[in-house]
Amino acid sequence: MSRIAVYPGTFDPPTLGHMDIIGRAALLFDRLVVGVFTNAAKSPLFTLEERLALLAREVASLPGAIEVIACSGLLVDVAADVGASAIVRGLRSGTDFDYEAPMAGMNRRLVANVDTVFLVAEPALQPISSTLVKEIARGGGDISGFVTPAVRAETLARIGR
Repeated sequence: MSRIAVYPGTFDPPTLGHMDIIGRAALLFDRLVVGVFTNAAKSPLFTLEERLALLAREVASLPGAIEVIACSGLLVDVAADVGASAIVRGLRSGTDFDYEAPMAGMNRRLVANVDTVFLVAEPALQPISSTLVKEIARGGGDISGFVTPAVRAETLARIGR
């Protein structure tokens, strides 16, 4: 039986933290589905299609079977649709765990055969978030330590820098 996992996010933009989790998760599972969601509570910098293209380009050089797909609805339904037995979540801090642990419990109640696997971010990547990357870029700061060169170029072009 193939071990399939889903790694969900908005990835607006994808950061080095995201790429680290994707790369590590791809080595743990036979197939990793990166699910790109739209969050109605957020105002995205990039469209869904642009985020899909950015991520597809970024994961192309990573080892493992990685697929990038657009997602909507409940994460557990997406997991069931792709045959996943696990949901991968990256943790930067205890605050992330405090948010993610109850979500994992609820997901488990909704779909009993899907577990959540937490991967702790590398220490150097823990401060990075897509929100901070956008704020730094809009303020004229250097984001090259937080995203790949291609994502940096796309982000700066999008905000007009």
